[in-house]
Amino acid sequence: MERRSFIQGAGIAGVLAAGSAPAIVHAQANLRWRMASSFPKSLDALFGTGEVFARKVGELTGGKFQITVHPGGELMPPLGVLDGVQNATVEMGHTVPYYYFGKDDTFALGSGIPFGLNSRQQTAWMYDGNGLKLMREFYADYNVVNFPGGNTGAQMAGWFRKEIKTVADLKGLKFRIGGFAGKVVERLGVVPQNIPGGELYQALEKGTIDAAEWTSPYDDLKLGFNKVAPFYYYPGWWEGGPQVDFFINSKAFAALPSEYKAAVEMAASHAHVHMQALYDARNPGALKQLVAQKVKLMPFPKPVMDQAFKEAMALYAEIGNKNPAWKKIYADYDNFRRDQNLWFRFTEAQFDRYMQSAKL
Repeated sequence: MERRSFIQGAGIAGVLAAGSAPAIVHAQANLRWRMASSFPKSLDALFGTGEVFARKVGELTGGKFQITVHPGGELMPPLGVLDGVQNATVEMGHTVPYYYFGKDDTFALGSGIPFGLNSRQQTAWMYDGNGLKLMREFYADYNVVNFPGGNTGAQMAGWFRKEIKTVADLKGLKFRIGGFAGKVVERLGVVPQNIPGGELYQALEKGTIDAAEWTSPYDDLKLGFNKVAPFYYYPGWWEGGPQVDFFINSKAFAALPSEYKAAVEMAASHAHVHMQALYDARNPGALKQLVAQKVKLMPFPKPVMDQAFKEAMALYAEIGNKNPAWKKIYADYDNFRRDQNLWFRFTEAQFDRYMQSAKL
């Protein structure tokens, strides 16, 4: 080794040992954020996914980037998360985009719309299609950077006090239904109610509402809906693959060092997979328990599904005629959905039909 090279090497080594080479060793500062969740702690699949994200960020940053997770109602109302993030009351939130359709219908496309993409298709649109790009362009007006933060998979249609045999049976029904889907059921004569999950049991028990949907057997069993409404309908055609998001204040995210931004991205994708894995693993056992408790498991009649589909497609066309953001994003979404269903028809659907009829 040449003397000059040795001295240079020794010099660098000495500087590193002394801990005074910021250009070479990027020592990041400790950072604390708050995450406002739209969900109560009792719903461990939903609220718990925020905790999974926060824990992973801490692990990826050696404990230097800590995020505390706060249930709905603690820092702000469950449906106030978007405002909290937009106004920088908190750095981030964990919520369902379609909750905010009242601000703009386009929010629903970031989560799930009636007769939309299933969970795998929604993830494909986000990560390999144009979904993430298009939604981030839209969210920029709200000071938000979004990351997919979970998906429940196709949901149940919920709990009803009376049997639904025809479209006429829906007339005047006071139905708790999440967000944007209320616009479609309203066209069927339903009176939609947007109530946070933590308040549903009491509303259903008191008769304030006639029916309620939440997510799936795993959560519904915990919430005890079967004690106050006997009919459990499926499928939740308005939520074939609803995505939950992490909303991050755009200035807070921009201020993160690149290593922390990478940690956020990795932790979000980890949490995204975690949520559906949990629901898929635990829903079968919960459904068995509900059936054992004499729940009346009922499919929606096809005429009801057909009319709902017709009304949904008409609604989307109407929104597109007056909302440029919806028109732009829905056009891409619609094309992607068409191709996905063509592909799934030959693969997933055919395989699933066979396996579900086989004697296992």
